[in-house]
Amino acid sequence: MRAQKMNARKMNKTTVATAAVLPLVVAGGLLLTTGCQSEKNALSPGKPALSVSGAYLPQPAMTDMAAAYFTVTNDGGKPDRLTKVTSPLSPDVTLHTTEGSQMKHAPQLEVPAKGKLALTRGGTHLMLGKLGHKPKTGEKVEFTLHFATSAPIKIKVPVESATYRPKD
Repeated sequence: MRAQKMNARKMNKTTVATAAVLPLVVAGGLLLTTGCQSEKNALSPGKPALSVSGAYLPQPAMTDMAAAYFTVTNDGGKPDRLTKVTSPLSPDVTLHTTEGSQMKHAPQLEVPAKGKLALTRGGTHLMLGKLGHKPKTGEKVEFTLHFATSAPIKIKVPVESATYRPKD
C-alpha cells in the first residue's frame, strides 16, 4: 500500500511538471515556426528584398553641385523601382542616366528581381544641386532612398576624395 502511494505521488509530480512545461514547449515551437515564416516572407519570391552597398560621394569641385554613387541589390523575386532620393544636403536630388556623353533626367530607375541597380561614374547616378554646403572628404551625407513598393532605406554616404575609384 505504501509503495502504491509513493508511485501515485511520483505520477502526480510528473503530471504536474509535464502540465507546467508543456505550454512552454508549445509556445516555443510556435515562436520558432513564426520566426522561420517571417524570414521566409522577407525573401519570398513575391517580394523585393533590397540592400545598398558601395555608396560614396566624391568631394565636389563646385560649391553648388555634387554626384553620388551606390549599388542597390534586389535578392527578392519581384522588381522594384527607385523613384526618389532625398537628402538634408540638397533640396534638389535627381536621378540621371548617361547615354553617350548626354546626361538625361530619369523619373525612376528599375531595380530588377534577383539583380542590381548600379549607379556609377559615367553611367546612372544621382545629381545634387543647390547644396546646403560643400561637403568635405571624411564627412558623411545622409540619403533616403524611396522605392515604388519597398520601404525607404536610409544610408550615410562617405565623402571621398575627387579621385576616389571604388574597388571592383
